[in-house]
Amino acid sequence: MRDRFKRSVERLVPTETRLSDLFWPFSREPERKAPSARRRPAGSSTLTEVVGFGSNPGGLRMFEHIPDGLPAGRPLVLVLHGCQQSAESYDRAAGWASLAEERGFAVVYAQQREVNNPRLCFTWFRPSEVTRDRGELMSIRQAVAHTAERAASDPERIFITGLSAGGAMTAAMLANYPDVFAGGAIIAGLPFGAARDASRAFDAMGEAPDRTAEEWGDLVRAVSPSIARKPAISIWHGTADETVALSNGYALVEQWRDLYRLPKDAFVDKRMKGRRTRIWPDKEGKPLVTLHEIDGMGHGTPVARGEGGGHATSAEPFMLEAGFSSTLDIAKEWGLTRKWRK
Repeated sequence: MRDRFKRSVERLVPTETRLSDLFWPFSREPERKAPSARRRPAGSSTLTEVVGFGSNPGGLRMFEHIPDGLPAGRPLVLVLHGCQQSAESYDRAAGWASLAEERGFAVVYAQQREVNNPRLCFTWFRPSEVTRDRGELMSIRQAVAHTAERAASDPERIFITGLSAGGAMTAAMLANYPDVFAGGAIIAGLPFGAARDASRAFDAMGEAPDRTAEEWGDLVRAVSPSIARKPAISIWHGTADETVALSNGYALVEQWRDLYRLPKDAFVDKRMKGRRTRIWPDKEGKPLVTLHEIDGMGHGTPVARGEGGGHATSAEPFMLEAGFSSTLDIAKEWGLTRKWRK
């Protein structure tokens, strides 16, 4: 298993690149706070870069899409890309900005910098980067707050999703800021607290640490002792993922099921073409934890080519044709697919 995992990682990384480069960030130059400004990247028709969105202690970049004429009180979605991706590349295949244009909500992307990590991975395992109001976590929180203010977003309908390292950072955001989000979708990610350094991150990707549900839950309770608002957690993982083992998807279920005090066997089991879905609802029947296992899919986000919002317009790294759009399905779970009038 471990040898197969190493080979899968090596396929992602050029031979001259050290595996440690996937994890260890280089030294950062101090960020200079600048006035808020926006610029549209060359060749882009959807995302606009924003600079000066806060103190930005993690040294990240920020992109957003706010549809013209978007009325106040609409939802907002935060998206975190995976390694070897950018906000633009992820959006071309996931279609979040185009869906936002059609359905009427704002989108914000945080993007890693090469100076932080040469493979553009978010530093999901390093405590200084995933502690509330510090490092990359704080930069992402500032990006959300900036766009939410500009778009006058509904504070009760702010959502987050991410892939791989971005999925692990999504788990960290949900653990540290559960009061901010109404829901989160973690795609091929890892549970919060799965690792605290590079070597253990490598091990966790190959196989989730062996912990009880209570031990997983305790990691979140340590940073968020009380969770008054319960964001709905949606977990997406391919059964053939050799980069981030499926056991991490199961560990995510245990972490949040324990936090929400949901009985292990009290789930609804559904089969759809190419996937199995298990839903753990609360006493009122609201889905709180959902696990989607995609049959035979490797490491990436399930996407579908097609026309319209939420569909892939080009082939991109780790965006896998699956016959369905996870973007559309996630948006439906969050109640974002109803049409709006401009």
